[in-house]
Order: sequence, then structure tokens, then C-alpha cells
Amino acid sequence: MISISRARLASVLALIGFALGSVASAQQMPVEYEAALKILGKPGDFKANVLKINIPRNDLNVVVDGVATPTPFGFGGWLAMTKGDDGKEVMMGDLVLLQDEVNPVMSALLDNGLEVTALHNHFFFDDPRIAYMHVMGHGTAADLARMAKPAVDLIGQVKAVHPSSSGQATLQPGKIDTAKIAKAVGQEGEQTGAVYKITVGRDDLNVKEMGATINARMGLNSWAAFVGDDQNAAVAGDVAMLQNEVTPVLKTLRNHGLQVVAIHHHMIGTQPTIIFLHYWGKGPAEKLATDFKAVLDQLGKNGKSKD
Repeated sequence: MISISRARLASVLALIGFALGSVASAQQMPVEYEAALKILGKPGDFKANVLKINIPRNDLNVVVDGVATPTPFGFGGWLAMTKGDDGKEVMMGDLVLLQDEVNPVMSALLDNGLEVTALHNHFFFDDPRIAYMHVMGHGTAADLARMAKPAVDLIGQVKAVHPSSSGQATLQPGKIDTAKIAKAVGQEGEQTGAVYKITVGRDDLNVKEMGATINARMGLNSWAAFVGDDQNAAVAGDVAMLQNEVTPVLKTLRNHGLQVVAIHHHMIGTQPTIIFLHYWGKGPAEKLATDFKAVLDQLGKNGKSKD
């Protein structure tokens, strides 16, 4: 008969328990996630019930403020999937993009049914300049992979058309027919020097911050500033949106050839939540005004939306 001390028995049981716990914590990649990785042609891993798809920018050599920064320092883009209550996948991600890649990738995401939820920088003084785009979607793993693939395939493949500025301006301030711009937008603007700016408030919303009413003068507005001449102008602006207006506005901007530059908050704690985006475009002044009007037409469609 084999005898074993209580201490020895406790050690053996502890080792067995540790081994069983390790087996229990290890997760095998679900078949549907393996298929999603295959569709995207990207590596990934499955932990904590989340599929993490790696989209690192190994093709870039980024210098930040004179410091050579390896890819893991902050240039590892990704998509992640996990199951929602309805059994379908919730996908979120953060794509690392060069400036010339931002709007083509955004259009590919929007055109294939995914949402773009933020666009911003993580660094100052980076060369090349890097933008970060957050994406969200809902569906089966295979469907989400197929929806994301056109955008993912563009990363690293977009031909640069905006090389580093040489300091030479190709568009100078000039005279613009502001009456045509005002007519196209349906609202008068203000002239300040060579710039004509139209500001449109969100009077359809009742936004409060600590009990104070936030109106157009407090920053709850959309605007477009024009410079140049009638045939060769530039527009820059900002759009104030409810959450359910973000995707329609993004699609409108991209369909009209305007560049989306940033998507973010200007305020926190407000009810309802307001999202802001900045945009930029070049072309005939009247066309740019028509483009801005098309964006304005996406706002307030549902009245005082319960955001």
C-alpha cells in the first residue's frame, strides 16, 4: 500500500488544479474566426472571447520628434470581434493610416456597411504624419471580414498625391462671388478679409451643459469658410452632429469629394451627445457651397432626435 503525506497530497492536488485551470483558460480559435482571418488574409489570436486581428504598419518608418519609433510603439492597427447578445459579432478597430490613405479607406468602410466612429492623431511632430481611424460593425464574423477587406486591402497601397509641403502655395486668396455661395447654401455669411464664412446653428436641438443652454455662439454650429476665387477655391469647416447623423454626413462628404480630417468631441457631459467633424476641399466655389448644403441637409432630418 502506497502512503502519502498530507503535505505531499496537497502539493499534488494543487498541481492538478493548476493544470486543469490552465486547460480551462486556454481557448481554441472558433472555426468562424479562422474563416474571418482567412478572408482578411491577416494574422490574429483568440483570447478572453475576443478575436484580435493584427494590421501592423510594418511598412512604415515613423520618426516622432526626432525619435525612431518601432511599429509596436504605437503603429499596430487592429480589428477585434466578440459575440453580442444576439449571437452576432460586434466588431471594433483602430486603423493606422497615412494622410493619403484616410479618405479612400473611409469610403471603402462606409461603402461596405461599416461605421467610422473617430478620426484623430496620437502624436505631434511625426514624420510621416499618421492618423488613427476607429471603425465599428455588427454581423457575422465572415460578413464583417468581407465588409472590412476592401478597406484593409488599401492600407499601404494608396499612391501618395500630397507630398510634404514645399511651402509654395498653389491657391491664393482672391475675389469670390459670395452672393452665389449664400444662394447655394441658403444662408448669408460674413466676410473677414479674404475669407467668407457661413455659420449655421443647431436650433433644432436643446443642448444643455450644467443647466446652461448651448447655442451656436457657444460652439453648437456647423460652418464653412471659403477662400480663393470662383474657379479655384478651398473650403474648410466643421459639422455638429447627433450620433445617428454621423454616418449619413460622412457618406455625403465623401460622395461629394470632400476630405474628412477629424471626428471627435468638442463637449463632454452634454445631453444629447454631439459629435463634431472637420473637413476640407478644393474646387469651384459654388460647387463647394453646394457640397456644404448637401451636408446640412443631412442634419435634423428626424427633428429633435432622441439620441
